[in-house]
Amino acid sequence: MINEYQLRVLPQEGFDEDSIAQYVSREKGIDVRTIKHVRVLKRSIDARQRTIYVNLKVRVYVNEEPEDEAFQPTEYHDVTGRPAVVVVGEGPGGLFAALKLIELGYRPVVLERGKDVRERKKDLALITKTQKVNGESNYCFGEGGAGAYSDGKLYTRSKKRGSVEKILNVFCQHGASTSILADAHPHIGTDKLPRVIENMRNNIIRCGGEVHFQTKMTRLLIAGNTVEGVGAVRLTDGAELTFHGPVILATGHSARDVYRYLHDAGIDIQAKGIAMGVRLEHPAQLIDQIQYHRRQGRGKYLPAAEYSFVTQVEGRGVYSFCMCPGGFVIPAATGPQQIVTNGMSPANRGTQWSNSGMVVQLEPDDVDAFLPEQDRQDVPEALRVMRCQEWLERCCWQQGNMQQTSPAQRMADFVNNRLSFDLPRSSYAPGLLSSPLHFWMPPYIVKRLQQAFLTFGKRAHGFLTNEAVLIATETRTSSPVRILRDRETLEHVSIHGLFPCGEGAGYAGGIVSAGIDGERCAEMCAEYLSKLN
Repeated sequence: MINEYQLRVLPQEGFDEDSIAQYVSREKGIDVRTIKHVRVLKRSIDARQRTIYVNLKVRVYVNEEPEDEAFQPTEYHDVTGRPAVVVVGEGPGGLFAALKLIELGYRPVVLERGKDVRERKKDLALITKTQKVNGESNYCFGEGGAGAYSDGKLYTRSKKRGSVEKILNVFCQHGASTSILADAHPHIGTDKLPRVIENMRNNIIRCGGEVHFQTKMTRLLIAGNTVEGVGAVRLTDGAELTFHGPVILATGHSARDVYRYLHDAGIDIQAKGIAMGVRLEHPAQLIDQIQYHRRQGRGKYLPAAEYSFVTQVEGRGVYSFCMCPGGFVIPAATGPQQIVTNGMSPANRGTQWSNSGMVVQLEPDDVDAFLPEQDRQDVPEALRVMRCQEWLERCCWQQGNMQQTSPAQRMADFVNNRLSFDLPRSSYAPGLLSSPLHFWMPPYIVKRLQQAFLTFGKRAHGFLTNEAVLIATETRTSSPVRILRDRETLEHVSIHGLFPCGEGAGYAGGIVSAGIDGERCAEMCAEYLSKLN
């Protein structure tokens, strides 16, 4: 017998399958010895009141073992000898595009400028050791893209664009925990996600697709107004290569060389609004106390607490972004003379810190109010917002002793325009330097962050504190450019056979939405190919 129940339980009653089974046995009058398995279908936490509850939807198997899979698998067949599609970039957009192409009977040829997910990890470690960034292998470039070593959060609001459930199921099929199908805010963890990505790549190769690492696209092969493939360079030996077929361009939000190439080649792109600011890091215990309204914090049975804040200051949104409970702040620059911060957290979210981006909305029309006049000169219209990113990252690098040590300031000191004479312990491995962020960061950002922090401090008592530290600077919230495409066909507006894809094209904002967009681009590319034959 299989029964489904909606439960509202205390944290200790919904902690694991055994505790849920005990609760169901007690409340439903079922002998616990007959409950062979409990599958959690949905899980969320209600911490609005002092008594915290866990809302569950569970499937209980009584006197029988489950015969169905915990996830919905997708069939992938051999596509050897089938028409090729070139997929540029092996982040979530590129990975899901490649797998969808296989599902549809086409052969993906994936080009990735960075290294495979395991080799890439070595270059990440060197950032802290040497204070230098490998321009082709870093927290943004390499197999898995920016999401692989930047938390692995799978929560998205883009439910209208495609199936979130499909994306989550594919992750489970390749080794992710099935808990991501149940959790309201699913999360794989930066320690678990690389293995899942590796399995996805191996599946692509097993089905007859190709994956080329350290292979960087240098140009599109265009005949008339149609893409016929790409030119590339193999970074290990400098060999020039060509790959033929329609192109899914999924190069991520930090591939600035791609944006410059597209602009110089006369391929339509336009400036897009982004958000920029800082990484804000609190002691995890403090955030747990605030969010759970309990002096003891989360205790044994609750996960590290999350938060989400948003407000308007002087006509622009100020909000928390990519919140990482029990996580780390990481150096996410992609080239020289840059300091960029991001956040990540392991699967258990067990560190003593919690961090989030705290960012201010910036539209293309705001560039004149943001950049000094000398830095606004001779900037193409489409690259104006990207110039803002570059300028702020360079300023931060200069203030950080021209290394990856990040300028930082205690939160209350920042709000009150005071220099921090010392800094709290931080998860940021390259190290922090005390710096008056309020003095050298753009007033456009400073004034809005200061006002927003006062507002957030009133909403959550204890949030505005000198125990928290601002770590500069958070600039890569999304792409500063949109590569224009047709709303229906997803083809570029003027170049046939080119499918701009994912976060780097300006059509996604995170792992799941990029994966959804990758699948949609693959479907439209398949439709394009079917019309050619």
